[in-house]
Amino acid sequence: MKASVTTLEAKKAGEIELADAIYGLEPRSDILHRMVRYQQLKRMAGTHHAQDRSEVSVTGKKMYKQKGTGGARHGDKSVPQWRGGGKAFGPKPRSHAIDLTKKFRALALRHALSAKAKAGEIVVIDTASSDGKTGALKKQFASLGWKSALIIDGVSLDDAFARAARNIPHIDVLPIAGINVYDILRREKLVLTKAAVEALDVRFADVKAKAEAK
Repeated sequence: MKASVTTLEAKKAGEIELADAIYGLEPRSDILHRMVRYQQLKRMAGTHHAQDRSEVSVTGKKMYKQKGTGGARHGDKSVPQWRGGGKAFGPKPRSHAIDLTKKFRALALRHALSAKAKAGEIVVIDTASSDGKTGALKKQFASLGWKSALIIDGVSLDDAFARAARNIPHIDVLPIAGINVYDILRREKLVLTKAAVEALDVRFADVKAKAEAK
């Protein structure tokens, strides 16, 4: 499919070919859901911790004598039913991460790109560069209608552009190595530089070759 290339000054800068094998899939919500869940679980700290009866700071002395009180038999106060006792089956530090194959994660990324393409929410720009002034960049984004956008550049970012954009709400800037399904879906627009499109073509070169061979 063909896509128009624009500049940050809202001027036309030609056209570029977007491969159907990458941007032309029929998006599947189940694949996207699994991938977003994978990312969210992976980022969870998992540092929750509750003390069990071996960790609480209480005396180990028997509360009162076994017989003759008319009450139930009890040992020390570390058991869960007493105030200050240990938690039964409480949470312990662990990883919440689940496994997804590399092949599935790559497929999910292509479905996310295709979802944006199908919705008409992919914008291709020639370069992402700036003089480092947040106010000027904000005006450019307003003229382009970008209220919520993920901007993906090539291997490296323009430092001045990244510095100016980081103070603008709902605008994220990432190098191509940081592209991910969650950030693509959470923003309204997906903005790719020509360098980013070329990097994605290289990344999915084998998929494109298989599609063209059919």
